[in-house]
Order: sequence, then structure tokens, then C-alpha cells
Amino acid sequence: MQLFSGLFKKKTTPLDMKKYLIVGLGNVGLEYENTRHNVGFQILDRLAEKNELLWETKKLTQHTTVRKKGRQFLLIKPTTFMNRSGKAVRHWALKENIALENILVLTDELHLPFGTIRLKAKGSPAGHNGLKDIESQLNTPNYARLRFGIGQEKKAFDQVKFVLDPWDINEQEALPERLDLCTEALLSFGLQGIQNTMNQFNGK
Repeated sequence: MQLFSGLFKKKTTPLDMKKYLIVGLGNVGLEYENTRHNVGFQILDRLAEKNELLWETKKLTQHTTVRKKGRQFLLIKPTTFMNRSGKAVRHWALKENIALENILVLTDELHLPFGTIRLKAKGSPAGHNGLKDIESQLNTPNYARLRFGIGQEKKAFDQVKFVLDPWDINEQEALPERLDLCTEALLSFGLQGIQNTMNQFNGK
């Protein structure tokens, strides 16, 4: 059982190992809603829609909960901008006594083909400012992440514009099925563990 380095030293409440924190990364605002960079939000919105869940605005987030087979999945969309997501992650992990290994962050990945899923138990931010801030706030890179490919085949292009642009028509048509696959993967993370989930979903 891993703890955030130094963060739980003063807490006496046992960690709830059946509780999971699922963090979708994105930017708040109508202008960002259907952009590639907001796919973390879109995955959680898809899961909430399928389970008829309502979002509430709570400390630094939009927030809802889904329960499956004795597990509780706390879903959060930070209402800070992407680059300041870590504060919300830290707050809710501490408030809900969630173990580090029970945190999963959903984010876009420019260097994977569109719709490809890659889960990792830990890793570097790879230039992603949202992941950088989470690592800084948790004081560790050892948290799980699901990267959703938004990749562009062209070698020379404006990356900032690309990630903040809306999905193109072909991507929009394919997106629902890929989002559904991600919702299955994030539930598998809690029900089957990170290793089994990686084996089942990576590269799909």
C-alpha cells in the first residue's frame, strides 16, 4: 500500500482500499467542450451518461460517484485549468482517504494514434502540464494514468492549436465507441487491478 510521501503522516483514518479516484483532465468552458485536449472530461461524461449520474460542483471539481460490485468510483473533473489539476487531485485523495495506487488519471496523448488506449501504473509527465502539476502536488510520479491517443500523422504542425481544436468529422463518428472502451477500462482498473487492465486494454 503506497502513500503520498509525507501527505498522510498525520492522518489516523485507515485508507479505504475499495474506493477509487478517477480524474478526467480538461479545461472548463464552452470553448473547450469538444476539443481533443478535453478527452479526459469526455470519458467521464460518457460514463456518467450511461449510468444516469448527475454532476455536482464541489471543492475545485465537478464531482459524481458510481458504484460497481462493492467498489466506489469517485469521478472528478477539476474546475481549475488543466495546468493546475493537481490541487483538486490532492484535495479529494486526502479527503476521501484514497490510496495512491487507487488513483487513475485520464488524459490525452499526442504521440498515440487516434483512439488508442495506453495504461501505465506510473511514469513521467512526458511534457503534459496537467500531469506535471499532479506529480508536483502528490510529490510522486507513481500514480496510474490512462492516455487516449489524439495523434496527428503530420510531422510538422502547430501542436497547441491541434490539441485545442475540436475533433474532426471522422474522429467524432468514431469517438463514442472509443469512449465506451475507456469507461470499461477505468472500471476494470478498480475491479481487476492495473496489471490485468493493462493486459486487456493496452493498444486497443
